[in-house]
Amino acid sequence: MLEINEIFGPTIQGEGKLIGTPSIFIRLARCNMSCIGFGVEYKTPNGKIKKSCDTYYAVDPAFKKEWKKLNAEETIKVVSNLLPNYKIDIVITGGEPLLYWKNKEFQKLLKYYILNNHQVTIETNASIDIKLVEDYQKKILFSMSVKLSNSLETEKKRVNRNTIEEIISKTNNSYLKFVVDKNSINTIENEIKDIIKNIKKPEVYLMPLGSTSKEIDINSHAVINMAIKNGFKYSDRLHIRIWDNKRGV
Repeated sequence: MLEINEIFGPTIQGEGKLIGTPSIFIRLARCNMSCIGFGVEYKTPNGKIKKSCDTYYAVDPAFKKEWKKLNAEETIKVVSNLLPNYKIDIVITGGEPLLYWKNKEFQKLLKYYILNNHQVTIETNASIDIKLVEDYQKKILFSMSVKLSNSLETEKKRVNRNTIEEIISKTNNSYLKFVVDKNSINTIENEIKDIIKNIKKPEVYLMPLGSTSKEIDINSHAVINMAIKNGFKYSDRLHIRIWDNKRGV
């Protein structure tokens, strides 16, 4: 079974290489990180105040009652009720989807959409060991949002060079994206260079930290300048610009 936080769309992809593309999102629950450094403050169902990333409701087990257990067939049925009259992208996000990589239902889900000619993106922190052995797996677009020290996670936990290299070497268009804030930009710049130094022609996107449009504005200029300086690409976060951190859009 898969623990699913929400399924929604059609909407647009808000960030990364396919920004602005009509998509349906399947958000899996659970993550192997908490990323309290991103500073998004929230209240759990029992009233406790915590900090995490902007998808805390798919990360924190305190929200477990909101998560549904579905198999691949049930998930596909829910998505089918949302499909428009054109071929739409399927984005599998989290939480951390690669926690389910060895789950048979997860692989059934991936195979179904790939074989039915959907563009499938997996949004991942790329910290979990995986191997791409099936042909359909190599057609997935991996959007690897590798976490940096501003997440306050340890380097050992957040940077898995074997997984990054496995994905880059066996897929055609997968890429790296990093969340950057202006206050730690100098440290972060060196971290990114260290992560990509042995990767042949990595495609790198930088995104501004923030869970509201105002916070995105605060960080965006510094992030753009860093991208220009290093030959990286800048990705805005359209979903936050438009809807702040509203769920299900």
